[in-house]
Amino acid sequence: MCHWRRVRNYYKRCRHYLDLPDEMIQCDDRHCKFSDRHPPDCRGPRCIQTCWQYRQFPQQYEPVIDGYCSTCIIMGHVN
Repeated sequence: MCHWRRVRNYYKRCRHYLDLPDEMIQCDDRHCKFSDRHPPDCRGPRCIQTCWQYRQFPQQYEPVIDGYCSTCIIMGHVN
């Protein structure tokens, strides 16, 4: 099933978080109504009975980056 990917970077040196824009991950399953491979003519009761109608829960990642966030670098707060 299609799902959203949420990434929140944590920068160790300045202790700031930066949320990246959510990204839609396509599943390429023709039975998922959100997939690009879902047939355009699959609609109504037939689609409801045969295809996924919901996305999975979003994947959530929180990478820890040993550095400074872009705002701190621009503002010159880098030690």
